[in-house]
Amino acid sequence: MSTPLAVLDLVPVPSGSTTAQALANSADLAESAERCGYARYWVAEHHLNPGVVGVSPAVVLALVAGRTRTIRLGAAALQTGHRTVLSAVEDFALLDAVHPGRIDLGLGRPGGPPRGEDGAPLAPPPAPTPEQQEGAVVDGLRVPGPFPLAPLLTAPRFGALPELVPVPAPGAPGFGEQVDDVLALLAGTWTSSAGVPLQAHPGTGADLQVWLFGSTGGTTAAVAGERGLRFGANYHVAPQGVLDAARSYRAAFRPAGGPHGTAQPHLTVSADVIVAETDEEAQHLAAGYGPWVRSIRTSAGAIPYPTPAEAAELTASGRWTAADDALVADRLATRFVGSAATVVAGLERLRDATGADELLVTTATHDHAARVRSYELLAAQWGDR
Repeated sequence: MSTPLAVLDLVPVPSGSTTAQALANSADLAESAERCGYARYWVAEHHLNPGVVGVSPAVVLALVAGRTRTIRLGAAALQTGHRTVLSAVEDFALLDAVHPGRIDLGLGRPGGPPRGEDGAPLAPPPAPTPEQQEGAVVDGLRVPGPFPLAPLLTAPRFGALPELVPVPAPGAPGFGEQVDDVLALLAGTWTSSAGVPLQAHPGTGADLQVWLFGSTGGTTAAVAGERGLRFGANYHVAPQGVLDAARSYRAAFRPAGGPHGTAQPHLTVSADVIVAETDEEAQHLAAGYGPWVRSIRTSAGAIPYPTPAEAAELTASGRWTAADDALVADRLATRFVGSAATVVAGLERLRDATGADELLVTTATHDHAARVRSYELLAAQWGDR
């Protein structure tokens, strides 16, 4: 059987561009993905980032849905801390009402500082040594070690986030309970703690595929497996955790029936990819990636995606330090960048090492035409793999 490829769109804003143009680019990319035979087009959710505008996947999907006919559309993933369970179900049930049988509801936990039992933030862990960061090669796949967390966790901007996205109070529903509520609303079986049944309209009976997305082998992977749901492991976000996430999901898996469960584990794995006609051209297009990741990991918020010339200026002597290298090293080492043949070989290693049933490809370049062309070249080379 072939391994399906899917598109993950972060809805990036190229430097010098606008939100409106970024959304127009996403609609164009979705059309192209459908023509090329991609199985899914999914939108990520991020907030407070000048360089990505996927703040509401449901809105972005509504904008692009009318431009496509067959490709599945979804979120990878809605952050449960930014919305209620009811709003998530209602928004995606609305999409399903207009585009039945094509909508995927992906859920994930929002990131945040590690906290103790009293809810207070914990101190950042010590910076990893170069040897720890190097990680290992497992079945041909680069699995790096941890990246330095202190620049992110100690940033004032990061500390201010709880004022907009409050930390759940003690006794608030955990992620597993939230997922159970989603499934109950879709099934029409939700009942309050006092025994009062309520139904979502739209929502009850909506034909949604439910996915959970996680970066480690922790809570999300376990919840996905225990509920018999589909799971996505984020190699592009946290490559160091991908194998643990895949193993934990499969270890926890219990078959589930009904319209939302699956009888066998079903795993997709994400990857950062840039394809061009030659390895050299792809490396040139990918030059903005390091500064872009640095802006995210220092909690500055993703900058508008730079041109190769702007990236060279940002990384010029005196403006880019050894600490910056360490901060982005894992992400740079785990991209798949090059000609179609080069990238396909890398994606095959990722699929084989993780046992992925699907692969989820995200591509960011300053030039939109180059981004579309990257997906076209990859689809043509991937063929029946």
